[in-house]
Amino acid sequence: MAPFTSSEEILEARATLNATFKGGLTKSIAWRKWQLKQVWWMVCDHEKAIASALHKDLHRHDFESFIADIGGVKADILDHIDKVEEWAADDIPDAGFLFGTVGKARIRKEPLGVALIIGPWNFPFNLTLLPLIAAISAGCCVMLKPSEVSGKSPAQFNSLLVSLYIRKLYYIGYLLASQDLMAEIIPRYLDSRAIRIVTGGPKETTLILEQRFDHIFYTGSTNVGKIIQKRPRRTSHQPVTLELGGQAPAIVTASANIDVAAKRILFSKFMNSGQICISANHVYVDPSVHDRFVEMVGYWLNEFLKDSHKDSMTRIVSDRNYERITGLLKGTQGKVAYGGEQDKATRYIQPTVITDVTLEDSIMSEEIFGPLLPIIRVDYRKACQLTRNGEHPLGVYIFSNDPKEIDYILSHTQSGGVTINDVAMHAGIPNAPFGGVGNSGTGSYHGKYGFDNFTHKRSVVHMPYWLEYLFGFRYPPYTAKDVAKVAVNTKPGFKRGETMEDQRVGKGWRGLARWLLGRGVRLGLLAVVLAVVDARMGGQPWLVEVLSRVVRRVRGK
Repeated sequence: MAPFTSSEEILEARATLNATFKGGLTKSIAWRKWQLKQVWWMVCDHEKAIASALHKDLHRHDFESFIADIGGVKADILDHIDKVEEWAADDIPDAGFLFGTVGKARIRKEPLGVALIIGPWNFPFNLTLLPLIAAISAGCCVMLKPSEVSGKSPAQFNSLLVSLYIRKLYYIGYLLASQDLMAEIIPRYLDSRAIRIVTGGPKETTLILEQRFDHIFYTGSTNVGKIIQKRPRRTSHQPVTLELGGQAPAIVTASANIDVAAKRILFSKFMNSGQICISANHVYVDPSVHDRFVEMVGYWLNEFLKDSHKDSMTRIVSDRNYERITGLLKGTQGKVAYGGEQDKATRYIQPTVITDVTLEDSIMSEEIFGPLLPIIRVDYRKACQLTRNGEHPLGVYIFSNDPKEIDYILSHTQSGGVTINDVAMHAGIPNAPFGGVGNSGTGSYHGKYGFDNFTHKRSVVHMPYWLEYLFGFRYPPYTAKDVAKVAVNTKPGFKRGETMEDQRVGKGWRGLARWLLGRGVRLGLLAVVLAVVDARMGGQPWLVEVLSRVVRRVRGK
């Protein structure tokens, strides 16, 4: 284990990042592409080392590591390299004639500044490097803090993890191999003027959070997310992205393909031993298919455990988490239908299927974040009600072949995302945002949405001097007769006293006509205005000439 970053090194790193950003280095698209390509080569050159580190920390099979921690990172890098110029280009808003056509209104994409990224322990490379890629693409400087959590025992390190500002966190160990590998390779590949990695436990993290950052991106538990939000008052106004979790339900209706539903839901408890924020926390199953579903889950459990698969399963990350999960199992009033094997020495917990569970059961008191699968016998309407009564989860998983059932569940639940007839797949949709809502997080990222997360959209308008001839009335002294020149249309196109039933949804033919005519009308108005201005300045109102110049200018944009 390498020593943690010292206080002096943390402060020096923050000062360097601040100076670099003020110097404008990272605003260069060339610099961003260069660094993104360096991340690519860093990952490619160390794929085996990354998989080895994950096996040391989590006993994870290489196949899972390449799918979850390596493949997704490489795909995201290529996406950002390919599209960063497009994403960074100015947007032209529909700003109307005055601000849009005359004022050349545009929206600049500018980096927020110096960002702090705090990664989690369950997918330490993927969930630390993906935000880094987005921040580089947006042109930010970055202080990167990987997770230190792993399964090392208190006897090995004699350390306690205490609350940063509140008293609700306990010892959870240090994530040695993954943290140390990142600390070794990132300075070798990336520009240390703009990207720094720091390591540490609660003491170092407290110091880091006391520093001023332009954006903080945290992935991890809801409890720690609350701590991030409660950081010192002098830094609390800074924007924060929180990627958290929650009790994501799977809802299996009577119309679902029960065999596939059982297989895919159970798989979410095998992947990383269920230590995933978007794993199915519990299952609501329609009473008419409940027994069949339980039977098929048992069948697939036996299939998944064939050929000594136990030996290649990810272990629970720490003794504390092992005790927490086994404690939930011991305290449940439900029935263990399948699985349940445990080995404290290796922190192995076999995926465990629990039936006859109610919402009042202790196993439903928190996010399980492990390989336990409680099954609750209710129909999909009741499942929606129960989901609404709790905190908004990061995902909802609908298993149904009936479009009406699917629409009902979508309309009567709220979550970060939704996957239909599978689990967690919404997190991998290309060019789509991933993030939580309410207690499951704030903000989103992936692809362009990651770029936007670290970007300030700066509105710019360039008003010409000649507008003085038309808008001189805006200056004091004011006169009442000029009010009409700035008044909003008093004929809005709808009547007083309308009800909800009177509303029309959709533009209709009138909206289509306005859209088709709008551009031509704006060009015509521009020609008239310029001609009038030209005449007032001593020229002649050559309308055709003015209009042709305007058209050429618009097309040139």
